[in-house]
Amino acid sequence: MGKAKKKTKPAGSTIALNKKSRHDYTLGERFEAGLVLEGWEVKSLREGRVQLRDAYVLLKDGEAWLLGALITPLPTASTHIQPDPTRTRKLLLHREELNKLIGAVERKGYTLIPTAMYWKNGRAKLEIALAKGKQTHDKRATARERDWQRDKQRLLKGSRR
Repeated sequence: MGKAKKKTKPAGSTIALNKKSRHDYTLGERFEAGLVLEGWEVKSLREGRVQLRDAYVLLKDGEAWLLGALITPLPTASTHIQPDPTRTRKLLLHREELNKLIGAVERKGYTLIPTAMYWKNGRAKLEIALAKGKQTHDKRATARERDWQRDKQRLLKGSRR
C-alpha cells in the first residue's frame, strides 16, 4: 500500500487571461515578465482571484510597472495588513528587453498590454505584448473575418459527409 500521490497543477498552468486584449488591440511581440508580489497576493493568485481586463504596463524611470490589475484578497489573508487590490506592481525584465520596450513605446507609439498570467517553476509570470489600438472599423473587420473562417469550416465539414 503506497502513498497516495498528491495532485498538482501542471507547471505552466494559466492563472488568468486577458481575452479583451485581442479584441481591442493588434498584438505584436510578446515578453515574459516576473512580478514583485506580497504574500497575500500569491495566495490570491493560487485561488485564481485576479483580473487583467483593465490593466496596462507603464514604463517609468527605466522600470516597468503593472497598473490596474485587480488581485482580490482572500478573507483569511492577514489580520495585520490592509491589502490594496489594485496597487501598482513592479515587473521584472532584463535590461535589453526594457530598452527594446522603451524604444517601441516612445518612438513607435505602441502600448504595453498584459495578455496572460501563469505559473512557471513555482513563480507567477506575466505575458505582456506590444500592442496598437484598433479602430472600430478594424474591430468589425476582424469579427467579419473570424465569422467567415467559422462558416468556411462548417461548409467544408458539411461537404465531406
